[in-house]
Amino acid sequence: MTGPLSDLRIVEFSAQGPGPFTGGLLADFGADVIRIDRPAEPLLPPRYDFYNRNKRSIALNLKSPAGREAALALVAAADVVIEGFRPGVMDKLGLGHDACAAANPRIVYGSMTGWGQDGPMAMEAGHDINYLALTGALDAIGYPDRPPAPPLNLVADLGGGGMYLAFGILAAVHESRRSGQGQRVDAAMIDGVSHLMSAFIAFTQQGTWTDRRADNIVDGGSPDYGCYETADGKHVAVGAMEPQFYAALLDVLGLDAADIPDRADRANWPALKQLFAERFRQRTRAEWEAAMAGRDACFSPVLSIAEAWTHPQMQARGVHVPFDGLVHPAPAPRLSRTPGSLRRATPVPGENGREICADWNLPQALRERLDSEGAMLQPAPAQG
Repeated sequence: MTGPLSDLRIVEFSAQGPGPFTGGLLADFGADVIRIDRPAEPLLPPRYDFYNRNKRSIALNLKSPAGREAALALVAAADVVIEGFRPGVMDKLGLGHDACAAANPRIVYGSMTGWGQDGPMAMEAGHDINYLALTGALDAIGYPDRPPAPPLNLVADLGGGGMYLAFGILAAVHESRRSGQGQRVDAAMIDGVSHLMSAFIAFTQQGTWTDRRADNIVDGGSPDYGCYETADGKHVAVGAMEPQFYAALLDVLGLDAADIPDRADRANWPALKQLFAERFRQRTRAEWEAAMAGRDACFSPVLSIAEAWTHPQMQARGVHVPFDGLVHPAPAPRLSRTPGSLRRATPVPGENGREICADWNLPQALRERLDSEGAMLQPAPAQG
């Protein structure tokens, strides 16, 4: 099983976070992703670095002439480059967009940044939380009596960053195969998150969204959309926004709509939330699961990461799979004829160097120079 992207060759320059996530997503669906690693020790033992599964690794000293030449030779044989450095870093190495396009006019050059390639903050350091903060998204998440709550690094790094880079790359490859010309994909996390915020930007201008956290329809403000503590100190989540789902929720809670405040009036939301909270604290999470079974109340238990692996729905769907002795998320989304697959464990940096040189037809003279100059580094011992 080779996957729908098996004809796609990608050179990924090692980085952290959204760039490797993008490469991993494409590798899951069959792309031959070659990761050019640096001599530095990896932050994680390779087998725990899930973003780099299904890839191969060559470790090059990009500051050496032979290392740069080898990198450009790989680019010349590739369809896509992925890099995630601050603007100008790749240019200084002689591996920026212009250099790569000169080596391969068809190359799709994907650049992942937080702030973008230009603007007054383009050269500033940052992480997911910083990019999220600038878009207005972070200010909208959490509760009014506490600071905004970072939603892990799912929204900027992965949702607004890696996923948008993957989409941009595939769109550009599609076009390149018609035109024979490559182009740069400039993916900035502030762009992607702002696009994800489309509805809330619209609601703000419509006047139906307030700046107060947990005061709106899907931010935990509405009593029918939020999390509640149960008798055993665990939590459940409800999202019963539509009338029929709300009616089912009230029925299981033992409440009559005629006897409680009208949720259509936002002034009643605090009282309703308190009422629902009191009801949910009367039973354990498991008891509420049993009571809600088969009822369209938009209800679910709030599970821990490890609990999610064994939930019947997650197991029936095969959301998690055993691979390389660990639990991995299965490739997503599902394709009916050519699904993604798990084929290779994450390599130790440099593990596949000689294999890559042969498979990608690097000239023999260049391979000899890599050895003589020590520009292709040998893999470090595997870590547990």
